[in-house]
Amino acid sequence: MSKLTDVPKRILIGRALRSDRLGETLLPKRIALPVFASDPLSSVAYAPGEVLLVLSIAGVSAYHFSPWIAVAVVVLMFTVVASYRQNVHAYPSGGGDYEVATTNLGPRAGLTVASALLVDYVLTVAVSIASGIENLGSAIPFVVEHKTACAVAVIVLLTLMNLRGVKESGKLFAIPTYVFVSGVFIMILWGAFRGLVLGDTMRAPTAEFHIEAEHQGLAGFALVFLLLRAFSSGCAALTGVEAISNGVPAFRKPKSKNAATTLAMMGLLAVTMFCGIIVLALVTDVRMAENPATDLLKNGFPVGSGYVQNPVITQVAEAVFGKGSFLFLVLAAATALVLFLAANTAYNGFPVLGSILAQDRYLPRQLHTRGDRLAFSNGIVLLAGAATFLVWIYGADSTRLIQLYIVGVFVSFTLSQTGMVRHWNRHLATETDPAKRRHMIRSRAINTFGAFFTGLVLVVVLATKFTHGAWVALLGMMIFYATMTAIRRHYDRVAAEIAAPEGPSDDSVRPSRVHSVLLISKIHRPTLRALAYAKLMRSDTLEALTVNVDPAETKALREEWERRGIDVPLKVLDSPYREVTRPVIEYVKSLRRESPRDAVSVIIPEYVVGHWYEHLLHNQSALRLKGRLLFTPGVMVTSVPYQLQSSEAAKQRARKRQEWSAPGSVRRGPATERAKEHSGRE
Repeated sequence: MSKLTDVPKRILIGRALRSDRLGETLLPKRIALPVFASDPLSSVAYAPGEVLLVLSIAGVSAYHFSPWIAVAVVVLMFTVVASYRQNVHAYPSGGGDYEVATTNLGPRAGLTVASALLVDYVLTVAVSIASGIENLGSAIPFVVEHKTACAVAVIVLLTLMNLRGVKESGKLFAIPTYVFVSGVFIMILWGAFRGLVLGDTMRAPTAEFHIEAEHQGLAGFALVFLLLRAFSSGCAALTGVEAISNGVPAFRKPKSKNAATTLAMMGLLAVTMFCGIIVLALVTDVRMAENPATDLLKNGFPVGSGYVQNPVITQVAEAVFGKGSFLFLVLAAATALVLFLAANTAYNGFPVLGSILAQDRYLPRQLHTRGDRLAFSNGIVLLAGAATFLVWIYGADSTRLIQLYIVGVFVSFTLSQTGMVRHWNRHLATETDPAKRRHMIRSRAINTFGAFFTGLVLVVVLATKFTHGAWVALLGMMIFYATMTAIRRHYDRVAAEIAAPEGPSDDSVRPSRVHSVLLISKIHRPTLRALAYAKLMRSDTLEALTVNVDPAETKALREEWERRGIDVPLKVLDSPYREVTRPVIEYVKSLRRESPRDAVSVIIPEYVVGHWYEHLLHNQSALRLKGRLLFTPGVMVTSVPYQLQSSEAAKQRARKRQEWSAPGSVRRGPATERAKEHSGRE
């Protein structure tokens, strides 16, 4: 059966890679840029349009504010990029905002940042793919008619590509990303040449349209609120900036320097493209409306529901290159494709952050495990499932989804930069070298300004987007926070419950007889109980067996085993592909081959839990092993149960079922009442 499932798996994601080949998957800057920065780079395909859509509420006359909004976005982008360059040098381990906030502001702040980022990564996938589907649908009607199904299909395809590994997916994504960036720059330069040198008049296809403003002559607070809302929509250009600080471990050495350089390149490219498209949109008289069917007027009449409003970038490209021209078609295709690939930023950020959270016991430990291709496969699959659910709920409608966007990312921006200010204050208190102090003071000033500016933008985003859907993102953050807190409490409670005592305990009392191979991963109460049980089985041989998946943990296990003086040999199986089940199966089979007439008994310590959700957090490796070993001839499997305190709940439920399970018991009443009736008759 394993071979039957292994063949399609290898076809889809490729052959497994050894752990010692992890260095081969690290990224050079030219690949890291499209992998980690595809989200902010591709946002220029819809961020300028979002600015104009909001301004259109006050009519075409409000469009003249768009350059000033673009300048504000540019200042914010450079502030965030400069701030995060300090982050990647100070915290190169890949924890990013989560590590910065946890270290400097405490676990609650760190968990808040993690919740915000997890929500934002899911939204990045949903928004990017929904937007790409809508762009593609303007040319292929079938995609629009089945956009939810098509969006889910794209998510599945991206998931498979990422399961093949970061480096391979980066190579696939690099070409369309660079084609898109090159196309936008060619459009900006050619548009500037035509307008400034040749003096051509470039007209967008909507240049002759008029906009029926929802609110004429806005002034005072209403105008300020409208401009702030337009600014918050333009801030979508900043989503994904934090992914580079979370992905520093994926860069080639020197990791921090390469990550900082990639950040600077990303910021410069993104703001140049964003500003260029905004200016060209004004020059070519692009018209956008939130409700185009009724608010866009042609010859004094609404364009109607049959009108398809093309994105700003498409209208500008048509005005600059000419409709149907080669460069227009190339840019249109690259734009649709790069919007799909923008989700790759989340596919790299979410699994890495999930792995760190799992290591800190805030998420199930399976998220910390690398898959066959040395990617965090479980995190990739979890992200795909959450994004698919969101796309299905919102019908792949980018207009509805984008209202949920960017709240989480500015929560993480603000807390991260505040944490960096604390970081520099702490180091300045002990540093005496004048050159280093000057560097720290400069870095602190950058992070202080970043914290203030991003905090201000967060307030603006919450004020302008809350009623339009941002509350859903906040609800998602609270759900993530509560779930991770509950998981951490559970793991902490179990760790305290099963901690191995220094002296004798009830768990080391020798119960009865049997032996063979005792599977262990750590030394704790369940291990000691299983070891004591195995010793009294009086087998001819007894050895403890562990699989070397993490060298650091294996080394700690050896040292603890020797320190305790346990008189049972400990055998370590190497697993270059990080598998647990297969090395154990092969070893047990080798024992059978050496002595075919002997029986092999495999003893597995196992937790007994009381709630269904706890099964998701424990015993997963044991279940897989038992499932395989039960089909191996001559091998017997023994589970040595260790009852956690929560198992009492299951015991109580079992008692209640026994009291009421007999036929007719509902008619006869509870067992206590029946006993009284029986004694009365006697």
